[in-house]
Amino acid sequence: MKKILLSSAIAFSLLQGVSSAETFAKVNGDEITEKDIAALMRAMPGVSFAQLPQEAKDQVVNQAIERKLLIAQAKKEGIEKSKEFKNALESVKEDLALEVWMRQEMEKVKVSSSEIEKFYNQNKAKFVQPETAKVKHILVSSEADAKSIIAELKKAGKNVVSKFEELAKAKSKDGSAQNGGELGWIAKGQVVPEFADAAFKLDKGKYTQTPVKTQFGYHVIYVDDKRPTTTLGLKEVSEQIEQNLKLTKFQENVRKEGQDLRAKAKVEIIK
Repeated sequence: MKKILLSSAIAFSLLQGVSSAETFAKVNGDEITEKDIAALMRAMPGVSFAQLPQEAKDQVVNQAIERKLLIAQAKKEGIEKSKEFKNALESVKEDLALEVWMRQEMEKVKVSSSEIEKFYNQNKAKFVQPETAKVKHILVSSEADAKSIIAELKKAGKNVVSKFEELAKAKSKDGSAQNGGELGWIAKGQVVPEFADAAFKLDKGKYTQTPVKTQFGYHVIYVDDKRPTTTLGLKEVSEQIEQNLKLTKFQENVRKEGQDLRAKAKVEIIK
């Protein structure tokens, strides 16, 4: 069963196999590509390299560089000729054969434009992006401090944004203080309810006139921009749908192949 069902690790490598090979660095002329990045990202299931902040991406690329250098050193020292290496290689041959076969089978799977469009039309609810707001906030310990900040903002007039950022850097106890209180784009479900309720009631360019209390303290919130609830268009999600449909078809093909082979084989269950 384990040999027939597609594991998440193999599924990940298969999908990596059909993607373009972007180059992130070169080490002694040897390229660091998506394949090298994927090898490290497998240790972080559910995390996409593309969604990592730039600092984290740089760390992963640097780890890939060191990994490439260590592999080269191991080969230089003759590791491939050692008994331990040959034994380890022999033990993974079956898994490797299955993975290569699966990759080849995956490449055979085709999805038509009509199938993509049909899936999209039947599942539009899956492509709805909720209302989002781009916000800044200042977090303080007491209601009095929050009221004082709001009073200063009222005096700022047209300079309210720069004043807000200045006060955030000086008084906010949140980690966003160094960025002027910037939290970026948020959806309601990404923050505590009290914060979300206050933020999404504000119009673009407005800030809370009374302190917002949450489990973290008292917030003053400013809304830079807002985006309404939208449904992504077919063109925006067609590639994602195609990959999902390919994987679904592939898994069904492998399941059927396994069942057909078992029906023809002599199987003995030993208890």
